[in-house]
Amino acid sequence: MTTHLKYASLALAIGLFGCSEQATSSADEPSEKNLEAVNIENVRSHIKTLASDEFLGRGPLTEGETLTINYLADEYKKLGLSGSFNGEFLQPVTMAKLTPDQNMTLKVGDLSFNAGSDFTARTQQINPEINIDGSDVVFVGYGINAPEYNWDDFADIDVKDKTIIVLVNDPGFATQDDALFTGNAMTYYGRWTYKYEEGARQGAKAVFIVHETAPAAYPWSVVESSNTGSKYTLIDQDKNASDIPVMGWIDEQAANEIFAQAGLDYQTEKANALKADFKPVDLKAKAALTLKSDISQAQSHNVVATLKGSETPDEYIVIGAHWDHFGTKQTDDGVKIYNGAVDNASGTAATVEIARILTEMHKKKPFKRSIIFANFTAEETGLIGSEQFATGEIVPTKQMVALLNIDGMNVLDGVDYILQYGKGMSEMEDYLADAAKAQGRHVKMDPRPQNGLFFRSDHFSLAKQGVPSLLFMSLGDTDPDYIAHKYHKEADDYSPQWSMGGVKQDIELIVDIAAKLANNGDWPKWKAESDFKARRLQDKQ
Repeated sequence: MTTHLKYASLALAIGLFGCSEQATSSADEPSEKNLEAVNIENVRSHIKTLASDEFLGRGPLTEGETLTINYLADEYKKLGLSGSFNGEFLQPVTMAKLTPDQNMTLKVGDLSFNAGSDFTARTQQINPEINIDGSDVVFVGYGINAPEYNWDDFADIDVKDKTIIVLVNDPGFATQDDALFTGNAMTYYGRWTYKYEEGARQGAKAVFIVHETAPAAYPWSVVESSNTGSKYTLIDQDKNASDIPVMGWIDEQAANEIFAQAGLDYQTEKANALKADFKPVDLKAKAALTLKSDISQAQSHNVVATLKGSETPDEYIVIGAHWDHFGTKQTDDGVKIYNGAVDNASGTAATVEIARILTEMHKKKPFKRSIIFANFTAEETGLIGSEQFATGEIVPTKQMVALLNIDGMNVLDGVDYILQYGKGMSEMEDYLADAAKAQGRHVKMDPRPQNGLFFRSDHFSLAKQGVPSLLFMSLGDTDPDYIAHKYHKEADDYSPQWSMGGVKQDIELIVDIAAKLANNGDWPKWKAESDFKARRLQDKQ
């Protein structure tokens, strides 16, 4: 899981096509009393196995991957499910591993900046050496082109082959004005991935995002550690040539110096960028950088199984969780194993138990739609496995009704609420509210919408392709110590002291929603303000 929040029972609702009256009144829908019982000892056993030292931290492209994917495939086979990839349970995911050489210097006019401490630079192009030499440097505000918000930072400039500097997040966060974008809640236009994608569409040579801790929601140390080591990417037929050549960050001090060199004040220009009539600013300098990358290629795997529907088998509910974690790390004290028990052995284990429950329900009364159980690889290194799944190689995304994505379970006691992430994104929120109510729980809104959790787990890969989703994540009040001392650390280990009450209630909730969607014929709608509505509409044309 790629987030920085407290430990609680969370759900992110995003989606499409509308919750009809069927969604609350159909006789086909299960209620709590009609659900198969959760076997919590099954879940505990799966977590204990997957998070054991024997599985070596479940690192992709390692022996730990082989053990993990074979274990999951065997479990689905025991349930009588079918392999989803040409009859096989393993979907190949071919990835490139790119490691940027940190012996590089960024020059902007007469200024020089050091890799790591002042800036980061990497690429997803399959190109061992990228050179920027004599590229004009331009400040383009937030680097956003958003017609629905009447905002276009590129309206008065052609940035082809230029190096552009942009601000992180979006104008709504800076102003806290709900009338500007979505106020404090980050839109996709504020996410760093969007900045690079838009820069590529505009033909820029390089994009450097100015880091500030509050709008980014993490310190410079996270930027440095995330962008100076190896990263993975899928490879398209053009070797990712359409991606931005250089994906960069600069720290705020470097930005101050670059603007001062041009006789400008960074804070003043940042304030000007909050105006809809903002004009890009020529920073009167040329950039130079040589980015070298070590590139290798390898094949990982998603594990994907199908429970075939009885009436409309070409319509699919997808239940997913990433199986990967960080593997092992050699240190002066020996080998450290990052077992990732909560993140995400717990979610992977829950997927297997949900598959068992739904299979038993299907035997008694077959579901009309098909249900796919997908365990994705390489979530921790960039949502790679879910991106491959979202290509439609197994099932076209227009045939996917919804995705229920689990990224960490509440392994302690149950709670009386579930958090909803996304600001009025879809009618899937109604399913969440109804299922929580059936358990005597209530929905609470995301207390930190500025952090952009919406964009940080595997559901996002499917959302970009128009598939409605719910993210279930347990990172909060029940164990405040988790983020500080266990999250993405060696200490994220299985404990026999876990009560597993939260796991039980969330599995029951997910099964309830999945069973409803598998029978009621509904296609939940995106709401008008959703960032992803347009993509789904393309599939309906």
